[in-house]
Amino acid sequence: MSKQRVVVGLSGGVDSAVTAHLLKEQGHEVIGIFMKNWEDDDRPSDAASDDPGYCTSNIDFVDAAAVADVLGIEIEHVNFAAEYKDRVFAEFLREYQAGRTPNPDILCNAEIKFKAFLDHAIRLGAERIATGHYARARQNTATGLYELLKGLDPSKDQSYFLHRLNQAQLSKTLFPIGELHKTQVRQIAQDIGLPNAKKKDSTGICFIGERPFRDFLNRYIAKEPGPIRDARGRVLGEHVGLSFYTLGQRQGLGIGGIKAKGAQKGGGEHAPWFVARKDMQTNTLWVVQGHEHPWLQSTFLTAQDASWVAGVAPAHSALAAKTRYRQSDAPAQLQGADSQRFALQFDQPQWAVTPGQSAVLYDGDVCLGGGMIA
Repeated sequence: MSKQRVVVGLSGGVDSAVTAHLLKEQGHEVIGIFMKNWEDDDRPSDAASDDPGYCTSNIDFVDAAAVADVLGIEIEHVNFAAEYKDRVFAEFLREYQAGRTPNPDILCNAEIKFKAFLDHAIRLGAERIATGHYARARQNTATGLYELLKGLDPSKDQSYFLHRLNQAQLSKTLFPIGELHKTQVRQIAQDIGLPNAKKKDSTGICFIGERPFRDFLNRYIAKEPGPIRDARGRVLGEHVGLSFYTLGQRQGLGIGGIKAKGAQKGGGEHAPWFVARKDMQTNTLWVVQGHEHPWLQSTFLTAQDASWVAGVAPAHSALAAKTRYRQSDAPAQLQGADSQRFALQFDQPQWAVTPGQSAVLYDGDVCLGGGMIA
């Protein structure tokens, strides 16, 4: 590829730092952008004055600036908090209030990192943008279409979170570390003396950070207590509000000591309880005992708000899909797919298929797109 002006999203982490290094080594003109997506307005009530709070964007910017200094590139601090609140966080709350479990990282990629950030980079004269995602992008020489592929490190592949990217976005995007394993990325960072070479990977989303999730949600969604019932209809306790639970959830139910005789296969009277259903009309949380309970198994799902990388639904039906991140690809038949919705029939039951999460389709290593589970 000819030498280009490439704007890199520098997060303060090692992945984006090595991304910038690799592009500079290739001879590109590299500019770093640090994206601030959340205002640091929430701190522990007993926080010391020097405590950064739950969201560490200030620390991350210092790390990103240190990386830029070592690499000898410019860095700009850009605040996308208003766009994030309107395009991502507002939708995040709507979904939770409707009883679904959204994935804000997917929406953030589509609306912020590859839309607001991309637009800003183009205004800076960039020909491409680059991020530290473990994924790959290529142009198919036969069709001329851009394809999104899994990263070569199967334990770090992030194509699931990128499945909403379109042709225009992929044509402008580079994923340099998608060809590497995480251990290689760490080694490169150490070899060139990056100050964040050993920095821990971030977990979760910035606006929640390390704070307890339920405590955070309490600030925005009112509690609406209701009954917790088992598969036989017995009331086992009281939940604090259906928005605070997700299918397959095991912890935080407050009924761990309750036994149920005659539990389903995989259960037993001492087996753990799992959230299996949420009835919004009756405000009832249904739970079952045992990981393999039939209520937790699904062979069929429908999805809406479909997004296809190629711009149209796949022409063939025999594909693979995953209904949550880090899940293995599962053989499935694509049914009734169009620009808005589709259905999937799985060969084998899938565990805790959760409304609001994404069903993402693959043809081998190629990510075809997906949609939100209805």
